[in-house]
Amino acid sequence: METPITVAIVEDTEIIRESLSMLIRGTEGFDCVAVYANAEDALQELPAICPDVVLMDIGLPGISGIECVRRLRMECPNTQYLMCTIFEDDENIFEALKAGATGYILKKTSPAMKLDAIIELHNGGAPMSGQIARRVIQAMQQPKANDALASLTDRETEILRLLSKGFRYKEISDQLNISTATVRTHIHNIYEKLHVQSRTDALNKVFPR
Repeated sequence: METPITVAIVEDTEIIRESLSMLIRGTEGFDCVAVYANAEDALQELPAICPDVVLMDIGLPGISGIECVRRLRMECPNTQYLMCTIFEDDENIFEALKAGATGYILKKTSPAMKLDAIIELHNGGAPMSGQIARRVIQAMQQPKANDALASLTDRETEILRLLSKGFRYKEISDQLNISTATVRTHIHNIYEKLHVQSRTDALNKVFPR
């Protein structure tokens, strides 16, 4: 007989906490070893258990689920952390992944898919709800401002920032104490490096909306 996957739940909403607990306890191959309503209790008790998987909410009272994962990872580095949340914005997704979560599903995910996600995570995968995976892919495909800025000198970056604030060439030359001709030369070099033809294109590439 295979050893069951040990799971702990950290969820502040009682009805959700109980339904998750019942789902895991009532399914063969899983063992719900601990249930917590807040991060503080989880941080105090989980290091003595270090289950295979922790099912973690983000919007907890007091310490957030993201911070809870960040701290637990130091105590239980071999435990896998699966966020189960209503939040599907980029900030929460990437902060959770940076904190140490290796899976991210939404609470509206069906019970069967939640169990599948726990199994996948335990087997070395990184389960994500479809919407979450799409956002991660889109974020990875977006050109980053830092990538474009990296090719520019400090002076060129300074001039581009002034352009973004609406300064004219003469105003830039006065502010930086350089000639207007020098400003034009810098801007020409900026366009060359960024492969653009206009101020608008340059600003959109470095400071995407």
